[in-house]
Amino acid sequence: MPIGVEDFTEILTQGFYYIDKTGMIRELLENWGKVNLFTRPRRFGKSINMSMLKCFFEIGTDPHLFDGLEISRHKELCEAYLGQYPVISLSLKQVNGFTFEEAQTQLWSVITEAAEQLDYLQDSGILNARDRRKLYDLSEGKGNQQEGLRLMSRLLWKHYGRKVIILIDEYDAPLQKAYENGYYDEMVRLIRQLFGYALKTNESLYFSVLTGCMRVSKESIFSDLNNPKLYTLLDDRCDEWFGFTDGEVRQLLDSLGLGEYYETVRDWYDGYQVGQSGIYCPWDVINYCDQLLSDSDKTPKNYWANVSENAIVYQFVEMADETTRSDLEVLSEGRFVDREISSELTYQDMGNNIDNLWSVLFTTGYLTQHGRNEDGTYRLAIPNREVRSIFDQQLKKWFLTKVEGGLKELYQAIDSGVAETIEERINACLVESVSFMDGGNTEVQKESFYHGLLLGMMKGRRGWIVKSNREAGNGRADIILIDRFQNAGIIMEVKVAGRSAALEEKAQEGLRQMEDRRYDEYFLGYDIARISKYGIAFWQRKCRVAKA
Repeated sequence: MPIGVEDFTEILTQGFYYIDKTGMIRELLENWGKVNLFTRPRRFGKSINMSMLKCFFEIGTDPHLFDGLEISRHKELCEAYLGQYPVISLSLKQVNGFTFEEAQTQLWSVITEAAEQLDYLQDSGILNARDRRKLYDLSEGKGNQQEGLRLMSRLLWKHYGRKVIILIDEYDAPLQKAYENGYYDEMVRLIRQLFGYALKTNESLYFSVLTGCMRVSKESIFSDLNNPKLYTLLDDRCDEWFGFTDGEVRQLLDSLGLGEYYETVRDWYDGYQVGQSGIYCPWDVINYCDQLLSDSDKTPKNYWANVSENAIVYQFVEMADETTRSDLEVLSEGRFVDREISSELTYQDMGNNIDNLWSVLFTTGYLTQHGRNEDGTYRLAIPNREVRSIFDQQLKKWFLTKVEGGLKELYQAIDSGVAETIEERINACLVESVSFMDGGNTEVQKESFYHGLLLGMMKGRRGWIVKSNREAGNGRADIILIDRFQNAGIIMEVKVAGRSAALEEKAQEGLRQMEDRRYDEYFLGYDIARISKYGIAFWQRKCRVAKA
């Protein structure tokens, strides 16, 4: 699997699995625009597609790379474009300094590296000495940084007699870091000038393609440009070229002998609606396939969540009032909320109010849309189990913060060992919690939620060793506590009831499970003076505690 491989030639020549996205070339040319902007969440294949475009158009490319791929079926198009254009390709992903000066230096590194790729022009019989000197200075980090791309494209046009294609990957990455680190205005001015020279006042340009996570509104960096042609998550055109379609995932799994995992992959990593196409996150799919092929652990993991910037979720939860938290509860239950989506945001705008943050959550992949309402709002939902886990973690964190004052009394109740008092204190905490305490649609999801919630409560107590899902006797105990100060051991088994009247029955079921599977054997070898066992059953915002 091509994990971490973003070079198209390397994927095609080194035996990596490749899902054919070359049809994007035809659609891009048939919907031709001078400046084309694709916005997609992180890890959705933007960089690989940009590398694919470079390989297709660039003079000197190996045309056999595309043999058998979708684009090769369009022979006239290949004859006109394949290997016919000078290309400047760069990524702004690494322009992420903590200060403007540091970021500007990093931008110089990107430009000089691109200029170094054109060293062969020093031997051009068409360029004059002044042209060659300017190019040399640019490769040394000298001259006018903002005019660098335009200078390179002018010299390429002069040398080849063909206008230039400019590809800029992760165009908005410097702006995101500038916003986070407090030099946004300076970076906007720099990027605006760089793009203005390269993409507007540049007669050497044939066309350009940019990719990023957000469309930064034309009032900022695009104010000097003609309106770019947009391909967002809401647009039907080119909707299937970033990310994997359902058919592509099925074909991938079947070809690897992993067809039995299709439902799991769909549940965890599908759910994104892009234009008219249902899309999977490709980073998740290839990582999970790699795990299935090489690891005995077949449990899905949060791959995308671990590499994406989750600060926006933290900011969202921090800004949320009771109404917004109610909306989050609805989302965590797998339902929809109706909200406006704005495509005219800047990074400065996104933190101004909670309405803007809904749009940012959508454009960055934490939410997806399931259609537009008559009033212009969109039906927003969490796309899959992986992303839902991020929201659940943050909501649990907020919940525990809110009930922090009541935890001390809960700990004292557990010290006393009186089941009724423990039940009273847990119920008091639950009343303060959000209403989505049923935690999911299935019994397994609900039990997992309450288990995690109770575990979080227990971990707040100093002096307790807290273990979760540990092997004990003939099974796995939900929660095991060791009180080092009182030499006491505590076992908790969590159950979920389908109705309020069944709470007692479920709590007793937890106690029987502990006895039948001899969970108390976990404490053999520990210096434990006493062991307490609690069956704890939940239903919505109620619990019942039974003690052995």
